[in-house]
Amino acid sequence: MTGRHSGTRRAAWAAVVVLGITGGSVLGGGAARADNGIDKLSAQQIADRSRDALLSTRSLHLSVRGELGDNSPPSSLELSLDRDGNCNGSVGLGHSQGSVRVVKRGDDVWVKPDANFWKNQVPTGGSAFAAILNGRYMKGSADDPRLRDLAKGCDLDTFRKLVGDNADNDRGTLNKGHKTMLDGAPVVPLTRMRDGRTLTMYVAATGKPYPLKITVQGNGTDAVVGFSAFDKPVPTTTPPPDQTYDISALLGRTSAPV
Repeated sequence: MTGRHSGTRRAAWAAVVVLGITGGSVLGGGAARADNGIDKLSAQQIADRSRDALLSTRSLHLSVRGELGDNSPPSSLELSLDRDGNCNGSVGLGHSQGSVRVVKRGDDVWVKPDANFWKNQVPTGGSAFAAILNGRYMKGSADDPRLRDLAKGCDLDTFRKLVGDNADNDRGTLNKGHKTMLDGAPVVPLTRMRDGRTLTMYVAATGKPYPLKITVQGNGTDAVVGFSAFDKPVPTTTPPPDQTYDISALLGRTSAPV
């Protein structure tokens, strides 16, 4: 099951790599309301305020699409997550390499790889696992070593810690652009050059100063990151028992559903 482990770790990695590129100093997203006056601030002041806004949020939806500089096909990530360690979403590996649905609620984790994932990521035995699951989710505990990395990536506190730990990483000149519109919302763009990459953040100019979109280009990276649904609850629906299969039973090659 090495291939499955690699795929689930990528769900966390795909987001973490973007946070690492930003240096943790300018991230966020959220609803726009009254003018917040950030266009009158310096680039660094805007960056600091957006960092503080991210650190204060209870939940968010993270969207990542593009090439993340690891010599792999374009990836995608759609994940809602909160500070309580709940999450709901999916990760796609690109070029028909497979995708994985992920649900975590409390201490329970459900994972459902698609047929392409089993075929391409687990070439030895993947078809047998897919046949046993027959479209069902694998279910396990967040403490299970096989799911621990995924469970950690589902926790918003993991991202908040990364942002806090890298808050002083300000390599590269940070520049402020003119106030403009992004998908109907007023924003102020910030641009930073670092390690051969150009990073542009569009920070909301109304309401809390959350960036609504981040683009990263250069040095093998061409990615777009979106932040939304700040402080909105993560969906609470979990797969029903007849659509789940215990991960230990699967690896033990039994066929009894949960």
